[in-house]
Amino acid sequence: MGIYLNPGNSGFAGIINDEYVDKTGLIELINNSIETPRRLTCISRPRRFGKSYAAQMLCAYYDKTCDSSQLFGKFKISKAGSYLKYLNKYDVIYLDMTNIIGNVSAESLISFIEDNIMEELLRAYPKVKAGNTFDQTLMNVVEYTGNKFVMIIDEWDAPIREFSKIEKDYLRFLRTLFKSSGTTAKIFAAVYMTGILPIKKDGSQSAMSDFKEYSVLDPGVFAEYTGFTEDEVKELCVKNDLSFESTKKWYDGYTLNEYHSIYNPFSVMSAIQNKKFKSYWKKTSAAEALLTYINMNQDGLQEDIIKLISGETIEVDTEGFENDFETFNSKDDVLTLMIHLGYLAYEEVPDTYEDTEEGELLTGIARIPNEEVRFEFNKILRKGQHKKLMQLVRMSDELLKDTMEGKEEKVAEAIERVRDMEYAPNYYNDEQALRYIIKFAYITCVDQYAKIEEMPSGHGIADVVFIPKRRSQLPAMLIELKWNQTSEGAIAQIKDRNYPAVLKNYGGDIILAGINYNEKTKKHTCKIEKLYT
Repeated sequence: MGIYLNPGNSGFAGIINDEYVDKTGLIELINNSIETPRRLTCISRPRRFGKSYAAQMLCAYYDKTCDSSQLFGKFKISKAGSYLKYLNKYDVIYLDMTNIIGNVSAESLISFIEDNIMEELLRAYPKVKAGNTFDQTLMNVVEYTGNKFVMIIDEWDAPIREFSKIEKDYLRFLRTLFKSSGTTAKIFAAVYMTGILPIKKDGSQSAMSDFKEYSVLDPGVFAEYTGFTEDEVKELCVKNDLSFESTKKWYDGYTLNEYHSIYNPFSVMSAIQNKKFKSYWKKTSAAEALLTYINMNQDGLQEDIIKLISGETIEVDTEGFENDFETFNSKDDVLTLMIHLGYLAYEEVPDTYEDTEEGELLTGIARIPNEEVRFEFNKILRKGQHKKLMQLVRMSDELLKDTMEGKEEKVAEAIERVRDMEYAPNYYNDEQALRYIIKFAYITCVDQYAKIEEMPSGHGIADVVFIPKRRSQLPAMLIELKWNQTSEGAIAQIKDRNYPAVLKNYGGDIILAGINYNEKTKKHTCKIEKLYT
C-alpha cells in the first residue's frame, strides 16, 4: 500500500463510518467502461459536490492490495452483475492534485508525479526495469503483472487553476498518457478524472479528446451522482429530524437532465451536523473569486447579475467558454464559469436557438439556485465596484427608507428613476411591467426580506409581499400595483380583500403601499399606510 500506488480502502472506510448516502451505483458505470473505447471518463462538477468521496470510493473498490468486500457488501453496487468481476482486481494509481500542488513548486510538479509513482512501482515490483519514459515504465509493469492500471485523478484541473504558467506542460503530460489510444489501451483498464472544469480546450479541440466528459452542463448518466437527489434528501431529513422545506429552500435548485432537484451534498450534510441552515460556501476560494469575475462587467454583465439577484432568469450561451479561469471573451464566458462553480443553475432549453453566421446556437437558462448561493450574491450588492450597480443599491436603500417613513412622492420618484435605468422590458404598458420594475427598485431588500409575488391572501392575491427574515426589526410590506387607476384604489383593495391576513402570525407592523402608473401622464403615484400591531 502506498501513497500514489494502491492507496487502500481506509479513506472510503472512514466516509461510510459517518452519515453516508449510497452513491456506489457510480462504480457500475465505470465498470461498464472498462476495456472499452469509453475507458477514459472525466467528471466535472462544483466544489464540495462529492468529487473526492467518489474518487476514494473507486480506490477502495479497485485496489487489488486490499479486501473491500465488507465495505461494499451492504450497498447498491453489490447487487450489480459486474460487482465481483472487478472488485479489488487492479493496481490503482491515485493522484489528489489539490494535495500535490500544496507540496511542490510549479516547475517540479510533473517530475514529482512521475518520480514518486515510479518509485512506488519499482518498490512494489523490484524485478521490473524502469523505462526511459514514465509511460514506458507503466508499460513494463503491465507486461510483468499481466494486469492493467486503473488511474484516478482527483481535481485534475487544480494545477491549471493554481499554476497557470505550466498549463501547456501539464496538458502535454496528460496528453502523453491519454491521447494515444494505442498506448492508453495497453496501460489502462480505466481512467477516472474529476475536476471543476471540463478538460481544457486546445484551440478548437479538447487537449485530450479521447475522454468522455460529463459536466454540469451535460452530466449524462452521471446526473444522479453529481449531488443528492430529492429522495435522498427527504430520507436524510426524516432520519435527522431536519426540516425538508428549509433544506430544499437553502440547498436545492440544480437541474440535471431528468433530475429537477439536485442538492449541494456538502451543505446538506453541514446543516445536518450543525443543526443550522446557513451558507457553507463562504469559506471556499471560489466564493472569494466571485466578486472579481462580476466586477469585470463584460458586455454589461452586472446588469445581468442585478436581474439574477432580483429573481429573474437569463439566457446564457455556454459554447464559447475556454474551460479556464482566465480567458473571458464575453459575459457568457463568465456566466458559464459561474455555472461550473455552482453559483448558477443551468437548464438547457431545446427549443431556443439563435441564428448566427456559424449556424444555429443553442442557449440555456441560468438562475441563482437557492438561498445559500443567493446569500453570496447579496454580498455583491455592497461590494461591487461598478457604477450602475452601486447607483441602484444606493437608490434602493433610499427607496426602502422612504417607504418606511411614508414619503409617498419620493417613493414614486425613485420608481421613475429605476425605470429610466432601463431595467424595464422594451414595452411598459401593463401591470406586469410595473411588477418587473418593483423587483429592481426594492433590490436592497433581498438580504432582509423574503419576497413573494402573487401571494394568495384574504379574498384574493396580493401582488408583492415582503416578509422580514428572522431577527429583522423591519416591518412587513404589502405592495399592490395598479395600471391607469389610482394608488388610493390599490390601498382600498388591500383592505377590502383583507390581504394582510396572510401576515396575521407575523406579529410586527405592516406597511401598505399602493403604486399606480398613469399611461397618459407617464407618471407613477404612491399611497402608503401603516398598520400597527
